Amino acid sequence: MAHDRAGLLAGYPFTLDPFQERALDALDAGQSVLVAAPTGSGKTVVAEYAVARALAEGRRAFYTTPIKALSNQKYADLCRRHGSETVGLLTGDNAINGDAPVVVMTTEVLRNMIYAHAPGLARLACVVLDEVHFLQDTYRGPVWEEVIVHLPARVRLVCLSATVSNAEELAEWMTTVRGPTAVIIEERRPVELQNLYMIDDRSAEKLLLLPTLVDGRPNPLAVRLDAESVRAGEGAQWRTRGRRRLSTPRRLEVIERLEAEAMLPAIYFLFSRAGCTEAAEHCIDSHVRLTTAVERDRIREIVDERLSAIDDRDLAVLGYGKFLAGLEAGVAAHHAGMVPPFKETVEACFVEGLVKVVFATETLAVGINMPARTVVIEKLSKFTGEHHQFLTPGEYTQLTGRAGRRGIDTVGHAVVLWSPFVPFDQVAALASSRSFALHSAFRPTYNMAANLVRSYPAEQAHHLLNLSFAQFQADREVVRLEARLERRQGVLADLRVAARSPFGDVDEYRRLVPRTARRAATSERGQEAFVDAALATLRPGDVVMLDSGKHAGRVAVLTTASRKNGGMKIRVITPNRVQVPLSAADFETPPKVVGHVDLPTPFAPNRQGFQREVARLLEKARLSPRDSAPAAARKAAALQHPVAADPELSSRLRAATQADRVQREVDELRERVKRRSESLARRFDRVLRILGAWGYLEGWALTEAGDRLARLFHESDLLVVEALERGLLDGVDPATMAALVSVFVYEHRSPEPPPAPWFPSLVARKRWDAVHALAHELNAVEDEAGLPLTRPPDPTFAAVAFAWAAGEAFADVVEEEELSGGDFVRTVKQLIDLLRQIADVAANEATRRTARLAADKLFRGVVAASSSLGAVP
Repeated sequence: MAHDRAGLLAGYPFTLDPFQERALDALDAGQSVLVAAPTGSGKTVVAEYAVARALAEGRRAFYTTPIKALSNQKYADLCRRHGSETVGLLTGDNAINGDAPVVVMTTEVLRNMIYAHAPGLARLACVVLDEVHFLQDTYRGPVWEEVIVHLPARVRLVCLSATVSNAEELAEWMTTVRGPTAVIIEERRPVELQNLYMIDDRSAEKLLLLPTLVDGRPNPLAVRLDAESVRAGEGAQWRTRGRRRLSTPRRLEVIERLEAEAMLPAIYFLFSRAGCTEAAEHCIDSHVRLTTAVERDRIREIVDERLSAIDDRDLAVLGYGKFLAGLEAGVAAHHAGMVPPFKETVEACFVEGLVKVVFATETLAVGINMPARTVVIEKLSKFTGEHHQFLTPGEYTQLTGRAGRRGIDTVGHAVVLWSPFVPFDQVAALASSRSFALHSAFRPTYNMAANLVRSYPAEQAHHLLNLSFAQFQADREVVRLEARLERRQGVLADLRVAARSPFGDVDEYRRLVPRTARRAATSERGQEAFVDAALATLRPGDVVMLDSGKHAGRVAVLTTASRKNGGMKIRVITPNRVQVPLSAADFETPPKVVGHVDLPTPFAPNRQGFQREVARLLEKARLSPRDSAPAAARKAAALQHPVAADPELSSRLRAATQADRVQREVDELRERVKRRSESLARRFDRVLRILGAWGYLEGWALTEAGDRLARLFHESDLLVVEALERGLLDGVDPATMAALVSVFVYEHRSPEPPPAPWFPSLVARKRWDAVHALAHELNAVEDEAGLPLTRPPDPTFAAVAFAWAAGEAFADVVEEEELSGGDFVRTVKQLIDLLRQIADVAANEATRRTARLAADKLFRGVVAASSSLGAVP
């Protein structure tokens, strides 16, 4: 096949890397391949070769991606290579040339084709699964596994993934399910990555820009600076002359330094949409200018090309003036709150090197080909909607993968900014980490269950579930968990033996400890052991009372530790932010927990900001009343207990405390083993029981309602179809239909409470009440069955959906409801997709017509412009 390969690769301006050659060898040998390699390393060449090979054989190839934007980009790439008459596109927004030899589609579209036994699969030679590591995405990941398991075995797969540490495990599973699968791993980046640490040191003339790692280890200078800043932050020493004062570099200063070091263009990651917009606008207001006159002319050309389809009034609402001013200055924001044409304009300008700094959320790191010379990460933690969490090694790798443009840069830069809340050793650990394990998110859904029933006999359906990567990993994990459980049970047995006393029941004695206020003991050592037992039960965040001394009153535990010479020591903080080290010798009576404060994250007890927040929480903490039992009675009970005379009391109490801790770990391991070993097939059976009870199954056969469920693909599939079955969407006008269906697609995620829901009529309000009651009914059944609960419907967007479907202007709809343009467009497009599905599956013909008409009324203005591909070169 060597001569064929040269022909199929004609036009590539570079020599293949060894990993690419190995992947092509595997394809030529008739194998599937899994290519795990860094961003920008050239994985796509392998996919394009597989596509060209299929065309040369007179067969078809599908190229699937996780997101529509990436599908659009790949469609344009393949059209340039093979011609637009040869390539099609199937997404929720576009259906172009769907019978073409090569079709680009979202992974969900392919899954639907497989379940529908679409004729287009007949001549299919290969399927590219781009960004296959998405299979660990909670909501959308299962689609990848469904495709891999259910696609005909004769079809070869080309799976492209970011670098993961368990690629061999994924390939082994694919080999088990589909046959020979070659795993091709490339860890070398095409452009070397330099990890840097930027610090604003007020004693220096300019920002410090230090290598994060020196000879593979944390930079000693950064370690020392970090340590000095911690010492400088303790009490009055913060103001001591000569101490270094470090702070997070300001954004404008960062940009100036990057420009001076020839490190632009840069992607500046901020994990906040509002933060990205504010940063870009601040640059404009500060008169930042990073472009030449020629570049500004070209920027205006791109803007005119990309945004001409949007009405001038809508552009004004979207902040077009500021947006254009930023682009011309060489800066822009990029996040999900922007409408797609604006984001695509930023991408086009950035790829041409016209925009020098893009302030972006992490969504930019997924899929879109938009490399930079430098990536800046302002914070290593992000808000998930519920709490702050640190970036994982995988997320850090994904973000920094954008640093370094192949064929342009000799080195890419990943710059992390100093933060008072993140110790430098954590920054260095992320920079040096190579651990990014892929975990399955597969789970049986109602729609999946209906399709399995429709497509396979019962035994085969259960077997297919057990072929999932989730089950493959679970079975292996059970073995590891069982081994660990056995080891910890051995440790627990030894501790139980060490905690036994020939003098009596140690546990009975320990139960007296927290209630004892004894002021003396049979020996000084016995007294300390007595208090030590109570200290060992304390955890950071616990609030205790100090009865004497200058710090008497409430204190919060910051840290606990065992001393080398035995016994416990704790460090507490007062409401006045005074830190006090304590041990058993500092207590006349064992301390009792009287409250608790939720410690800030990340846990950094040596940081001044962390301590300040704990002290503030301590001052407001509600305290429980302290034990009021007579002190004399408690003292007598402790002194009279026979175990008090045990000379080994201290070590026995420590062993008993450790045993409690290990017992909790053993219990947790047992629960994890139980959860892991509870097969997906059993969860599938529970789903089937609900479908049977609700009239979607009769034995191993779908009812008419079950057939409708099998054809509707949505996160709330059963809830939507049941609403249809109960007539809750019948007999309404298109705008009201849009309002009612919006409750299934919208989810209010702001920490602020949503506005009171509004419906256009009493009928619509009653229908919503019925949908809401139906959701509660379904959740109750799911809870009883031990299944994940279907997300409850949300009426917040109903008024917006009604207004837009009724023809109101974009400006009126968005400004009145204070929505971002991107959120509005994305939600309406999801609503259109669901309405079109309802138009296909609803039993009532009038409801089908209304749903189709509602979708058509929604598809206008900025929504239609956001779905347009534009000209494909």
